[in-house]
Amino acid sequence: MLKNKVAVVTGGTRGIGYAVVKKFLDNGATVVLCGSRDETARQAVEQLKQENPDYRVEGISVDLLSPEDINEAFENINAKYGSLDILVNNAGISATDSIYTYDPGKFENIIDLNVNAVFYCTQAATKIMKCQPGGGSIINTSSMVSIYGQATGSGYPTSKFAVNGLTKSLARELGKDNIRVNAVAPGVTNTDMVSALPDDVIAPLIATIPLGRVGEPEDMANAFLFLASDMASYITGAVLPVDGAARS
Repeated sequence: MLKNKVAVVTGGTRGIGYAVVKKFLDNGATVVLCGSRDETARQAVEQLKQENPDYRVEGISVDLLSPEDINEAFENINAKYGSLDILVNNAGISATDSIYTYDPGKFENIIDLNVNAVFYCTQAATKIMKCQPGGGSIINTSSMVSIYGQATGSGYPTSKFAVNGLTKSLARELGKDNIRVNAVAPGVTNTDMVSALPDDVIAPLIATIPLGRVGEPEDMANAFLFLASDMASYITGAVLPVDGAARS
């Protein structure tokens, strides 16, 4: 589904991001995964290569809060591979702090990585995509808490609400340049953080999900694959819920 496409995935070293990288590779893409450190990016690439030595994958570490570093990295990718067709803005952080004790600096950190970095990466990618005959596809990782909130840690749902707004606005702005912008909004997903929760915390969560289970990273990766592919060529500005209908 992604044959001859070049994709960049931020936060691609673990969890949903890693599953997206693998799914893209399995579907013929060349993927550059971005990690927070050179070591984590290298380890992710090594793990993928162990699974399939033929994977066309590269790992880099980029300061996602530096527009200059991002522009340089994306220009290098375009020069090396001849295009930049897909950008997945997946890197992000969360928190569960109460408003009564929330450190303003911690709140700012969440907005920086979850919103500002998405803007910086998108701006850098669109400059390249606009000049390509095929345009491009940008997919942002949102969250279902962007719609119904969460009991503590208001910075995270606030940041994802902003991601939704950025997604919908840029879809309208960039359509004329054949650049599609969508988002995937995962529900509870079986990542490292969720798998570490005790049964008495997980069981009530599952009870709210009509499909009777938490989502797997591959469930989310399938949604990213669809939106990245030509099968979604007439879809832009969508925030796709992938949560087993666990609406609040």
